[in-house]
Order: sequence, then structure tokens, then C-alpha cells
Amino acid sequence: MPRKVTKSLKRVHLADRLYGSVLVTKMINKVMLDGKKRLAENLVYGALQQASEKTKKEPLEVFEGAIKNVSPQVQVKSKRIGGANYQVPIEVKGDRRVHYAMVWILESARKKKGKSFDQKLAHELVAAYNNEGDAIRKKQDTHQMAEANKAFAHFARY
Repeated sequence: MPRKVTKSLKRVHLADRLYGSVLVTKMINKVMLDGKKRLAENLVYGALQQASEKTKKEPLEVFEGAIKNVSPQVQVKSKRIGGANYQVPIEVKGDRRVHYAMVWILESARKKKGKSFDQKLAHELVAAYNNEGDAIRKKQDTHQMAEANKAFAHFARY
């Protein structure tokens, strides 16, 4: 008897109220802790404003550029084949790319000490926009790992 096929349910995000961007809404949701969305909105909007002042560019342009620069093309996944674990490089697809980029930017902003969060996030966004900073380093490490394990790429189809 054939198994039941389930259709994937993608969450639909509404555009944010200031910039009209779904990407900004996703970032706000990732910043949000304990359901405090208004606080997360204020932090993200403040960070985007500060980032645009530093770069003299539009806030959305800086944000999208930072996300594009940090998005990974490949990653490694652990696969168990014949009793051995291999780190198999695989391509990262659309939404997952954006997710990793946002998480890495937030992770590196949260790791910093001494300033308010919106300042740390703004600094990290500007650094990512200029292809530097901890989030870019994380992307490069991921790519390096995939490059080092490309001999196992043929296991990806298993």
C-alpha cells in the first residue's frame, strides 16, 4: 500500500510595516525573544537605520547586501555509510541560505560585548555588507570545510 504523501506547509510571512520587506520580517522574528515582537522590531529598525547612516546607503540595500554576502553556497552534512561517518558537501537551497545568513549575523552580534544590541547588530550588518566580520568568517569556514571534503561529494546522492 503506498504511503500518504504530505504536502509541505511553508509559513507565509507578511511584509514588515516600515520597509515592506519579507526579509526584514524574518529577521525581526529571529531577533524576537519571549514573544516581544515590538521590542525586536525597534531593535532591527534601529540597527538598519544606524547601518544606513554608517554606509550612506539605503537601509534595505545594506540589509539585503549583507544577507547576500553571508549566504552560504555549500555546507557539509554528516552521512553514515558502511559504518563510517563522512562529511558530505551539499548545496544549500534558497530559504535555507537566508536562514543561515540571518542566524550567523545574529550569532556574531550577540557574541559581542559592551554596546546595546541594535548597535552591535548595525556593526555586524555593515561588516557583512563590506565582506568582513564574524558572519563572513563563519561562511568562509563552512565553504572551506566543504572544499576539504569534496572527495566525498559522490555520497550526496545516497
